[in-house]
Amino acid sequence: MPAARGAHYDYAMFQTYDGPQGQQDNAGRLARFRELMARLNLDAVLVPHADEYMNEYLPPSNQRLAWLTGFTGSAGLAVVARKAAALFVDGRYILQAPQQVDTGAFEILQVPAAKPADWIAKSLKAGAVVGFDPRLISPAALDDLAKGLDGKRIKLKALGRNPVDTIWGRERPSLPQGPIVPHPIRYAGKSADEKIRDVQAELKKAEHDAVVLTSPDSICWLFNIRGADVAHNPIVLATAIVPAGGKPELFVDARKIGAEAKAHLAPLAKVSEPKAVEARLAALGKAKRTVRLGPAAAVWFEKKLRGAKAVKASDPCTLPKARKNATEIKGARIAHKRDGAAMARFLAWLDREAPGGALDEISVSKKLEAVRSETQALKEISFDTISGAGPNGAIVHYRVTTATNRKLKAGELYLVDSGAQYLEGTTDITRTVAIGKPTREMQERFTRVLKGHIAVATARFPKGTRGIDLDPFARRPLWEAGLDYDHGTGHGVGSYLSVHEGPQSISKAGMAVLEPGMIVSNEPGYYKTGGYGIRIENLLLVSEAEKVGGGERETMSFETLTLVPIDRRLILPELMSEAEVAWLDAYHARVRDEIGPELAPGDRQWLTAATETIRRQ
Repeated sequence: MPAARGAHYDYAMFQTYDGPQGQQDNAGRLARFRELMARLNLDAVLVPHADEYMNEYLPPSNQRLAWLTGFTGSAGLAVVARKAAALFVDGRYILQAPQQVDTGAFEILQVPAAKPADWIAKSLKAGAVVGFDPRLISPAALDDLAKGLDGKRIKLKALGRNPVDTIWGRERPSLPQGPIVPHPIRYAGKSADEKIRDVQAELKKAEHDAVVLTSPDSICWLFNIRGADVAHNPIVLATAIVPAGGKPELFVDARKIGAEAKAHLAPLAKVSEPKAVEARLAALGKAKRTVRLGPAAAVWFEKKLRGAKAVKASDPCTLPKARKNATEIKGARIAHKRDGAAMARFLAWLDREAPGGALDEISVSKKLEAVRSETQALKEISFDTISGAGPNGAIVHYRVTTATNRKLKAGELYLVDSGAQYLEGTTDITRTVAIGKPTREMQERFTRVLKGHIAVATARFPKGTRGIDLDPFARRPLWEAGLDYDHGTGHGVGSYLSVHEGPQSISKAGMAVLEPGMIVSNEPGYYKTGGYGIRIENLLLVSEAEKVGGGERETMSFETLTLVPIDRRLILPELMSEAEVAWLDAYHARVRDEIGPELAPGDRQWLTAATETIRRQ
């Protein structure tokens, strides 16, 4: 397994942070970028948060958007023209982006209401040329852009070299070389051999000669390997070609492969250097093979398959990876029980120490990681901890720095969104805590968020239900008061893999069907700009389908995996129904019963008080 990295959180980031290389020269970088654009006869260039693996989380060497603009969010796109530029972000980052980016140089726009094609058409004249790196954009995204520019006489041009890389030059960090390690079957639940046979059977059934895998999560799942190429996610940056028959080929830097990994991979795959993938794609094209490409595979792969019949279809690893097997489900329960006990120790400490006024966002974040490390099972935190006090909690994906670090003050709320990577599974939890006495407005809005959370947690739904169908359950209590939030209600979660896993989600865009064994978060929220943020997040497991009572259709439900108290001081019981109170009391009783025995007497006493029954007036 990847060795524990000591301080799992990179505390160097607690310096004033505006991109991987600091804040010293964003204006100079933009000027040099435009000079290069002029030499290349480009009128605009697309700079997405992406790499050739289309991974959400990037190593420093691939953080081109952050390097050029200062924006460090996990999703975004800059369009840089000769005299204007725009940064497109979603609702999670609409408050963060203006704090990190020079708004005099970049217009900040929120998708999906704002569309890059509209901005390009408005900003450029007919005959203009827009450059893009074909390794960093999916066919669907490129098609959407082309359709939006249809009739505008604006050309989209694939570039041979990324302009950011040219001006980044020698300062650009080296590519990661995290060691590959086997993921034992006692955690994976199924051998890599079996998984490969299943994928090949699907290819044969679809009459596909091969599939090109570009997702690191899929590759790690298929070959039962894990790595350390990206912070917090135990993935290996690699690509693979799996034929319908015979050995797959894995394209990965050989320096990542030690003796144990070599012995594990040798029976499973031929291992080649990454640069060899271009020749293999060309060979498939020359042989006119039918090759399957996942929808997220970059345009570059399709171009290199010229001559082949490239079929755009789902990655054959995505669904079986999302549908956790019995071993992975057992592991998830173990991981959440361990993590719940750590969180209870942390929250008990927070309640004792916060009234003293000495705590700040950084010290609290460090304490939480230290408590998790004490389990002796923590491999990594699963993402950069969101530690937001007062108005900082209203920034959905807030990332604390020494410049923004804020004390936890009486009368304010503190929001902490964090998670852990254990060999048994991945956790992700958000709790909002009252520091001192909360206002009635805080309580009223927290209770509405809680009502939405309970509505999702208690939902029963027929087979075929999608995340988009359940998303309104979480929002209705907020909508009734004219409130809402600008992020999805839930995302899929991997098994000692990425904390964000598709295809499942609960959101306005959640079109994937929820299936038994999938794990998804349940995290409605409310954010008052300049005031406070509220989010309540648990992870849920989709149950097997069954008929209930006299019902005619098979239905499914959720099992709540997360075992951590919800702050009762922020609840207005009179706003809750009897059924909602009963759910909360039963949840807290379960937390008390399962987590209590894991705690020392003082922390167990805190837990008992924190999980007392709710009394409605």
